[in-house]
Amino acid sequence: MATDPEAIVERVVRRESGRMTSALTRLFGLHNLPLVEDVVNDALCRALEVWKYRGVPENPSAWLMAAAKNRAVDALRRERTARRLEPELEAQLSSEWTLVPTVEEVFGDEALRDEQLRMMFACCHARLPEEAQVALMLHLLGGFGVRELAAAFLVSEAAMEKRLQRGKAVLAASGRLPEVTAERVAEGIGAVHGALYLLFNEGYHGSHAEETVRAELCAEAIHLATLLAESPSTASPGTHALLALMCLTAARLPGRVAGGELVSLAAQDRSTWDRELVRRGVAALEASASGDRLTALHVEAAIAWEHTSAPSHEATDFARIAELYDVLVRLRPSPVVALSRAIAIGEAEGPERALEEMARIEGLERLGEYPFYAAALAEQHLRAGRRAEAREGFRRALSLARNPAEARFLEGRLAACA
Repeated sequence: MATDPEAIVERVVRRESGRMTSALTRLFGLHNLPLVEDVVNDALCRALEVWKYRGVPENPSAWLMAAAKNRAVDALRRERTARRLEPELEAQLSSEWTLVPTVEEVFGDEALRDEQLRMMFACCHARLPEEAQVALMLHLLGGFGVRELAAAFLVSEAAMEKRLQRGKAVLAASGRLPEVTAERVAEGIGAVHGALYLLFNEGYHGSHAEETVRAELCAEAIHLATLLAESPSTASPGTHALLALMCLTAARLPGRVAGGELVSLAAQDRSTWDRELVRRGVAALEASASGDRLTALHVEAAIAWEHTSAPSHEATDFARIAELYDVLVRLRPSPVVALSRAIAIGEAEGPERALEEMARIEGLERLGEYPFYAAALAEQHLRAGRRAEAREGFRRALSLARNPAEARFLEGRLAACA
């Protein structure tokens, strides 16, 4: 059992923050989001206070949810005559006979799944720009703080704070959590997918100053995507494709870091990869083929499958991967996608071809502060035997490294140029 209460709380809040927030919002209403957040924070503070002296319980998640229920009952008794609650439940919450049973029901497992879905779509309000929708989802359902969101969106903390405040004001004005109807799903599923995609990427390729891989964020993204895939109203081919992409990519996490050091895909021990996640990814990929529309998520999932199914780096079908990136560039053009395409072409046809394709990337200037562009450029020069150019590129990448593990990895690649 872990002994550091703060570390335990950080992990638990990632897992339980969205569940607590969704249940409490169901009780208090979207117009009372500040109160919801106060109750969540109060439960967390209570956990730290008690666990510091009594030790972390065997089931910290259950303990935290019980604390949230107790805090909710206290707050409802205190506030029900002073403020308007969720209209659908106001009658039950106004009577002592039904107050506690209603809270227990809302915190039940099945209700929690439904409320998380409703909260996802509440964040995708039509009046909010997509970046605000994504930020709200990550904040309310993923437990992201302002600093982490600012780093993920490349904006200042003050700007992110204002974005969240505006988003919460729109949610408060909307009145109530939406029903997840077919119309609502059609309108908001793209933003929901986008938020979960970003949450997963922040865990896998994160900008965190201390950790290059944050497995708990990947796990939370997979958990929320699984909720979508298990609900008949949101189990679209695109949802299954997103889940497949996450599972097939996360399956490689055990080999991506060894002894605290980053390991390149070519050098990873594939026997450490998570076979259960591979199985889940394949099942989701098969389910994603039920529709008649090809999305960028389908293509990315197919690319992840090509990497994960290959018995070795050398046996990987990089020509096929390059073809898939050709499709992805058309569906979702970006400099980062174009860079990945160039690297795949280089694996299939040699470093000079990779360098040719890198030079032709549209919007290349946007990759100026991206460490993996400088590193990829250096890698191709090293493969081509141009060690001086490779050293220069790895030094540039090293200056842009976002955490110690990235820096150590790039120092190793720089040493390989000697």
